[in-house]
Amino acid sequence: MKITALRTQVVHLPLARPILSAIFEIRSADCVLVTLETDAGLAGEGLVFSINNRRLSVIHEMVRSLEPLVLGLDPTLAGGFYKRAWSELNFLGHAGVSMVGLAGVDNALWDLRGKAAGLNVSRLLGAVTTAVPVYASGGLWLSSSIDELQAEAAAFRAQGFRAMKTRVGNRDHAGDVARVRALRDAVGPDVKLMVDANQQMTVPQAIRMGRALEEFNLTWFEEPIPYWNHEGEAAIAAALDTPIASGETEHTSRGILAMLRARSADILMPDLQRMGGATEFLKAAHLAEAHDTPISSHLFSEMSLPLLAALPNAIFLEHMPWFAPIYRERIELDADGNAIVPDRPGWGFSFDPEAVRRFAA
Repeated sequence: MKITALRTQVVHLPLARPILSAIFEIRSADCVLVTLETDAGLAGEGLVFSINNRRLSVIHEMVRSLEPLVLGLDPTLAGGFYKRAWSELNFLGHAGVSMVGLAGVDNALWDLRGKAAGLNVSRLLGAVTTAVPVYASGGLWLSSSIDELQAEAAAFRAQGFRAMKTRVGNRDHAGDVARVRALRDAVGPDVKLMVDANQQMTVPQAIRMGRALEEFNLTWFEEPIPYWNHEGEAAIAAALDTPIASGETEHTSRGILAMLRARSADILMPDLQRMGGATEFLKAAHLAEAHDTPISSHLFSEMSLPLLAALPNAIFLEHMPWFAPIYRERIELDADGNAIVPDRPGWGFSFDPEAVRRFAA
């Protein structure tokens, strides 16, 4: 079997309403869909994205620039593609848009290999489990009032979620604490609750906020300060009982290794596109395992789920529904609030052609 074409499609996915994080307002999640076609009739699918349609054309061009490296490739020799691409991208560097472009192709290759073997990616890797703990991440934003937060939390519980994440960073310390208190009151003590500051605090502010939030038994306090300040993250992690989670903004397994060496976080959160695709994501996860550090995923729920199911140190899937409209299938939860790993080949989730046409740029 040989790859005969790399096909791309840009889609714009508007959110139901704008949402506010501590960094910026989010109005849409816009994707470059990547499809690798073969002479055997099989096709592998992957995607990468940008927020608010910013620099999506740059990402698209980066994906397309890798086409010569993949045409004629036997998908079972995808490691050779990754080695050549890594070398070719050295001039631009192994971070930023070069890794995002690489992720689009690498993710499609993993889907294709799973389909060729007739196995879900989790089984292709040697699955650890058939269901992964999951938390709801598609709500509880700063743009929601306290009443709206409590209503959204109740809706998540009704959908079967037993864990969820809210955001802080209003620069109103008392207001943030009040919002978390209201959420804990709404969901009770048995629901796992995470808090994300989106890198908007200083080290002293984060320690002060973290101490104020410790009474709410949080599962983690995420990205309290800019991600590159590993020494600062380590100081916060040492000062608080609540675990610190970070890593979604780091690039490749080398970035995750730097965090592990600095002991900057208790939980690491590799991002599938900033890693450069599933190949580097898995390397990062194994490095974390070797350092006795658990991992969660960041976005890309449909592709991250099979990967986490094959990792013994995976503790949570982030369920972000931004990309769900272009997939045929939906992530399903079991009675315990875990995400069920599909037994369908490849990622187990496939693009819906009608939806792709509807959202096409």
